[in-house]
Amino acid sequence: MRAVICRQFGPPDIHRIEDVPPPPLLPGSIRVKVHASALSFANLLVIEGKHQNTPPLPFTPGTEIAGTVAEIAPDVETSLQPGDRVCAGLPSGGLAEEAVVDAANVFPIPDALDFAAATQFPTIYATGYAALVWRARIQPGEVLLVHAAAGASGLAALQIGKALGARVIATAGSPEKCAIASAHGADHVIDYRAQDFRREVLALTDGLGADVIFDPVGGAVFDQSLRCIAPLGRVIPMGFASGGIPSIPANLVLVKNIDVIGIYWGFYMAWGKTQASPALRAQVRTMFADLFTLVEQGKLRPITDSQLPLTDFAKGLTRLTERSVIGKVVLVP
Repeated sequence: MRAVICRQFGPPDIHRIEDVPPPPLLPGSIRVKVHASALSFANLLVIEGKHQNTPPLPFTPGTEIAGTVAEIAPDVETSLQPGDRVCAGLPSGGLAEEAVVDAANVFPIPDALDFAAATQFPTIYATGYAALVWRARIQPGEVLLVHAAAGASGLAALQIGKALGARVIATAGSPEKCAIASAHGADHVIDYRAQDFRREVLALTDGLGADVIFDPVGGAVFDQSLRCIAPLGRVIPMGFASGGIPSIPANLVLVKNIDVIGIYWGFYMAWGKTQASPALRAQVRTMFADLFTLVEQGKLRPITDSQLPLTDFAKGLTRLTERSVIGKVVLVP
């Protein structure tokens, strides 16, 4: 099979497509014929050796796939059958024509989702749901501030927040991206390049601030978010796309009675050295059923920015650094 192989750490253009043997079918796993594989900033960190879950060299990157079931290990108890349409999350190995995945992390997808859109559910929409529902416990009527709302993570949080009855304020970095956020349900949209989002959020909330803040950007954006959060608010630093990992001033946490909430989706998927209990894994499966119900109701609408052949993986990863992507860049093996 063809796969992206990383034999040394470095930028996208040093890695190559190679013909390699398919990965072995392990106990407890399912082999998936990959029809689409999504790209992410996490992929960039992994191939540069900067991610907390970087596998040993050589390896194939890729954590979000969709395709069809090709083979099921004999010890797996599942209702899935060969040929079923699925999405799956895996710690690595997704940028290939086939992938072997822990059976607990393979989920049947509804007919309403094409393969490209389905790649966003194993990590992007799952993270958004877990962050807002499990961790922040967002309530109907609360104000949700979503940064980078035209990116895949931001759009997912925006749509999930609206589906849960929140009032959503979105920030984005161009008129085009602001229009995307508005079209996908944001109640208010702020172009952070032209407006001071802190001032705008306070004005929109009568000086109170946002109850929940979803921040995939980090850096100065996170710093200013702490200055427009409501008392008893919850801020979720779920990514650092700006490249800056902020320090959190404890005095603001104390004075405002706010919660700073971590969310690492790999824990729930039992990636790396993490372990998730059977009860938690069952909770994950229930969550995916809830997400796909929202899809069938038309409340979740992933955007695919572009679909590229597997051979263009370096081009796709480079596009992520240019800040021009709306939604997800997807590779098609």
